Amino acid sequence: MGAKVAIVTDSTAMLPEDLGPAAGLVTVVPLQVAIDGTSYAEGEPEASADAVKAALGAHKPVSTSRPAPALLADTYAELAADGFDEIVSIHVSGEMSATVESARLAGRDAPVPVVTLDTRAVGPCVGFAVLAAADAIAGGASAQEAADAALARAEATRSYFYVNTLDHLRRGGRIGAAAALLGSALAVKPLLAIEDGRVVLHERVRTASRALARLEELAVDAAGLPSNAEGVEVVVAHLGSPDRAIVLRDHLDERLAEGLGGRMVRCGELGAVLGAHVGPGMLAVVVAPAL
Repeated sequence: MGAKVAIVTDSTAMLPEDLGPAAGLVTVVPLQVAIDGTSYAEGEPEASADAVKAALGAHKPVSTSRPAPALLADTYAELAADGFDEIVSIHVSGEMSATVESARLAGRDAPVPVVTLDTRAVGPCVGFAVLAAADAIAGGASAQEAADAALARAEATRSYFYVNTLDHLRRGGRIGAAAALLGSALAVKPLLAIEDGRVVLHERVRTASRALARLEELAVDAAGLPSNAEGVEVVVAHLGSPDRAIVLRDHLDERLAEGLGGRMVRCGELGAVLGAHVGPGMLAVVVAPAL
C-alpha cells in the first residue's frame, strides 16, 4: 500500500464548493486581508469580497499578506497526526505572494515530508492544479508525483482578465508602474494575462464591451477545439460584475460545448485577497485541460 498523501493549498485557489472525492484530501489555509488597519483571515465575514468592494469604494486602505509559517507548520503537524505520510503544498505564484515561502519554511521541520509547489499561477488556475494533484493521489501517486501533475496542469492552463483600472494592481506591486501607465494610456481598456507567474499586459482594446468580447475569443482559442480531443474545464471569475460574468459563462457554455464534455463552465466571485488587487469590475476566464 502506498503512502497516504494530503494536499494543502491557500485561500486564493478558488476551489469549487463540491470537491467530490478530493474533499478528504485538501486543506485550505487562509491568507490575511487588512482593511483600514485591521487584519482578518480570508473567509471571515469581515474579509469577504463584499467587504473588500465596500472598502475600496470608500477609499479605505486594503492590503494582503501571506499566512504565517507557524500556521502552515501547525497544519502540517495536524495532518501528520491524522495519519498522512506525505504532504504536497500547492500555492499561488511566488511572484505575487510570499505564501509559498511560508510553506517552504514550515515544511523544513514538518513531521512528515512536504513537497512545496509554486504553481506560478493565480486564482482558479491554482485550483485546477490542486484538483489535478488530488486526481493523481487517487490513482496512487506520491506527493512528488502529485506535485508534478499539478504543475503540468497549471502550465497548460491559460488565464486572461479585464480590469476597470490598473491602479489596484499597481498599488499592490503586482504590475509595474510602466506597464500600468502603458495600459491606461489613451483611455484604452487593458486585457491582462498571467505568464510565468506574473501579471502582464496582453493587449489593449478601445471599449469595455470589446474587452469582454475579446475575453470570449481568447477563451475559445485557448480551448483549442476541435483539435484538443481531451477537452477543457473553464472558470469565469469576477468581482462585482455578476451580470457580465453570467453572459460570458453562457456564451462559453454554448461555444465550448463539444470540449466541455457535459461539464458546465463554473462561474463565481473572487475572494477578498485577489479582489483587493484587481478591484471591482474585474472579469476573468481560465481555461484548463480536462482531467
